[in-house]
Amino acid sequence: MERFDVVILGGGLVGLTLGIALSAHGVKTAVIDPAEPADVTAAGFDGRVSAISSTSHAMLQAIGVGAHLEGKGCPIDRIWVSDGLEPGALDFVPDADDGVMGTMFPNRDLRLALAQTAAQADNLTRFQPDRAVRVDRDADAVTLTLESGATIQGALLVAAEGRNSPTREAAGIRTTRWQYSHTAMVTAIDHDVPHANTAYEIFYVGGPFALLPMLPGTRSAVVWTVPTEQAPAMLKLSERAWLAEAQKRIGGFLGEIRLAGPRSSYPLGFHHAARIIDTRLALVGDSAHAIHPIAGQGLNLGFRDVAALVEVLVEGMRLGLDPGDPQLLARYQRWRGLDALMTSVAMDGLVRLFDVPGKLPSLVRRAGLAAVQRTPMLKGRFMAEARGQSGALPRLLAGERV
Repeated sequence: MERFDVVILGGGLVGLTLGIALSAHGVKTAVIDPAEPADVTAAGFDGRVSAISSTSHAMLQAIGVGAHLEGKGCPIDRIWVSDGLEPGALDFVPDADDGVMGTMFPNRDLRLALAQTAAQADNLTRFQPDRAVRVDRDADAVTLTLESGATIQGALLVAAEGRNSPTREAAGIRTTRWQYSHTAMVTAIDHDVPHANTAYEIFYVGGPFALLPMLPGTRSAVVWTVPTEQAPAMLKLSERAWLAEAQKRIGGFLGEIRLAGPRSSYPLGFHHAARIIDTRLALVGDSAHAIHPIAGQGLNLGFRDVAALVEVLVEGMRLGLDPGDPQLLARYQRWRGLDALMTSVAMDGLVRLFDVPGKLPSLVRRAGLAAVQRTPMLKGRFMAEARGQSGALPRLLAGERV
């Protein structure tokens, strides 16, 4: 029976990042994932893009993933938030020495970079494609029987399985959850006018319409939120009709537009676990919390889980503690529980603010955006959130070695 310090169930963006980060610190780690490696890096597997905050990017650089992302991301130099195309927009432009507010990466490029880094990691073993058919956790260890027939043991089990985590459910960890009445349509467009590294969030009665800068400078990702009942009809529109509807929401400021990728859709929901630990178990990423993509903070929230758990485990193991020690897990719960809850509640509140139909809410939104634009303290707070620099951060997010 092979023994590991940490066993991670789920090898997605958050799970594999955790495995790489732990292995970089000499922690013997296993990652188990049922997906074929070639499938998850195929061009059509995940057409989404992710806004990686400056702190998350520093972490990826520190653990070696950044080297495989060179030249793949588009910096976000400006964020423009407006209610429709009306005056009173909130315009975030950092000072010259503040650096970018984040970087847009296609999810496929993130997956490829993680796979390339994982292949070179000395202390990381990937069981993929494979799955755990039996998991036994007790006070002494975690024992897993895999579909391949292998049996492995670990001191700590980490669930990074996504929103519908079976490990979280099996542990009896309750979640607060609900579905939003919206669906996100995702694609990419090419346009005649360069985006100048600007991310646009334009709010309409039916839902926000986001344009996110990609490379080259005349390509943007589109995240178009529509009422769920309208999504099937919108997705069935011909390419020409869909582009015409999109152009109405853009208002023509990017010139002529053309589709640059397939169209897909994702239901939108919220959940938050009542706790993120159990006996020799920790939850990370969407297994612990999932939020609306309105501010692009979902993946960054998962990366903050990674950085905190790595710091807690590495420092504890240096003191001679077992990775599954209740003291270490309690520290992880304290550190991440409040930040994740506050971010989740804030994002949900933002969704509900912009989801109210009618003229009066629109006027209130415009007044609120204008007020933030005129208030340096509030504007600075929003910019700190965009960079992921609020609150007490793990050292790994600052690019430091733990």
